Amino acid sequence: MQGVVKVYDPTTGVGVIVRDDDRTEVLLRPGSLSGSLFRTLRQGQRVVFDIDETPSAVYAHRIRFGSDGY
Repeated sequence: MQGVVKVYDPTTGVGVIVRDDDRTEVLLRPGSLSGSLFRTLRQGQRVVFDIDETPSAVYAHRIRFGSDGY
């Protein structure tokens, strides 16, 4: 999955990524950056990520550097 960071709060680790394919929002929860190269994210930053769907929400994990291709 690929998208762009809409908002990210480095203090809480909470944020939102907008998916490129259907423009839906995917949540970042505390710990989403664990194991990635990122320590923080900035608005407008392109990222590649996997999703974890729960009955209540869709979360991003395994955040990686994004580009126009995979």
